[in-house]
Amino acid sequence: MELLKFSKNPKQNKMILKLGSKGKDVKNLQEFLEIDADGIFGKGTEASVKKFQEENGLVADGIVGPATIELMGTISTDNSETMYNESGLTINKFYLPKGEYNEGPIQPEYLFLHHTAGWNNPYRTIEQWGRDNRGCIATEFVVGGQSIKGNDDQYDGEVVQAFPEGNFGWHLGKNGSRTMHVNSVGIEVNNFGYLTNGKTYAGTVADESQIIELDEEFRGYKMWHKYSNEQIESLRKLIIYIADRDNIDVRAGLPALVKQHGAKAFEFNSDAYYGKVKGLWTHTNTRKDKFDMSPQPELLEMLINL
Repeated sequence: MELLKFSKNPKQNKMILKLGSKGKDVKNLQEFLEIDADGIFGKGTEASVKKFQEENGLVADGIVGPATIELMGTISTDNSETMYNESGLTINKFYLPKGEYNEGPIQPEYLFLHHTAGWNNPYRTIEQWGRDNRGCIATEFVVGGQSIKGNDDQYDGEVVQAFPEGNFGWHLGKNGSRTMHVNSVGIEVNNFGYLTNGKTYAGTVADESQIIELDEEFRGYKMWHKYSNEQIESLRKLIIYIADRDNIDVRAGLPALVKQHGAKAFEFNSDAYYGKVKGLWTHTNTRKDKFDMSPQPELLEMLINL
């Protein structure tokens, strides 16, 4: 999948986009930058380009020349960057730079589910991990979603791999077992999490289509950003894929507890915290201060039917 695609070959045509440029290529650029896409390169687009250039170590002149185009176009549709399996799951590869994840080998025995507390673009999530200064914080997989505004489902259910199999990122924070942290696979689902008065923690108003109300409060909240049907289905396929790949019993842990306790299975669990039960867990099982993931009924149904 391409995040940025020009109507001409930029290397052959030496294309330059700058203040005053217009057309389809400007619109594609604006969509890549996640700003209003009107096809007109104005002051706002220039400012967004400069920000991108600053964040990526380029000269921040606001002009989209060959160096900027090459960096923006790092994702291609080449089949070598996409993997398919018999279940119909498609995994797009968009790897972090070396040094932004820990190199293995590892012996995966656990699988952890997270949500990002952010926007819907899985590629942008991985890019942010690569630019931050927190070290090797990442999960192997990210599942794209729908915009909280209800106006963008381009990445809904899209599965992206952030680093090669057999490596790991720090994704659990403080817990009772370093061995579990090293030997666990992580999945992030693009989702904002809890809502207050219809707004995210950042103040973004959620479209009604993106809101789900739980029967009971979870971690102090009843209103949450809804995991989409496509996300849950992709998550199901991905869980099964990882279970087969790494020989992890994904019916143990959280799914087994959901069958017994329903939504309450998502609360803190000492067996999960200390790594005593190998299998599938979510971040809230090991941390009382986390909110990922929420016990949405459709998610519960998927887990008990693995």
